[in-house]
Amino acid sequence: MSRPSAIGRLTHPEYLALEAKSDIRHQFLNGEVYEMAGGTPDQGAVAAAVIRDLGSALRGRPCRVFSSDVRVRIRATGLTTYPDASVVCGELQTDPGDQDAIANPLLVVEVLSPSTEAYDRGAKSAHYRQIPSLQELMLVSLTEPRVEVLRRSERGVWELREARPGERLELLALGVTLEVAAIFENPLPAGPA
Repeated sequence: MSRPSAIGRLTHPEYLALEAKSDIRHQFLNGEVYEMAGGTPDQGAVAAAVIRDLGSALRGRPCRVFSSDVRVRIRATGLTTYPDASVVCGELQTDPGDQDAIANPLLVVEVLSPSTEAYDRGAKSAHYRQIPSLQELMLVSLTEPRVEVLRRSERGVWELREARPGERLELLALGVTLEVAAIFENPLPAGPA
């Protein structure tokens, strides 16, 4: 999928009014509004595991982990979207035009579903990398147990790190390490189809 299908054109204030009354989340990009895809049980479980592990690792520190219920606004590109998770440390900054949208995440997490993986890795990732505060972008695969982290180097170059079960994933911007196997643990037996 190169990009979700647009459902209409709105101004940013009209988009915010839509979001305030809608049960469905939408992404906004320069006047185009896109319905966000719903998640699968696997996607929800993996996202919840990442949020759980980040929250535990950051307990007692001046950082907060946010779920996919919270918007991120990328002023440089005009994108407003809902990542699967995001982390802000220090002072929370919201968008001047949208007090409910985070403007300064240090980390953004996307769980890659088969229907959105190409877009999340490509265009959406390019949008995220335009956030001045962003230091790491975590991409979590659902097709195989693998986590990739794009990390902004001191020179401003984005570098890729990859980890699989049995390995630990360092998030240098947060000063935490995650066990990759814990993200993919599934304590539930498969039920009848």
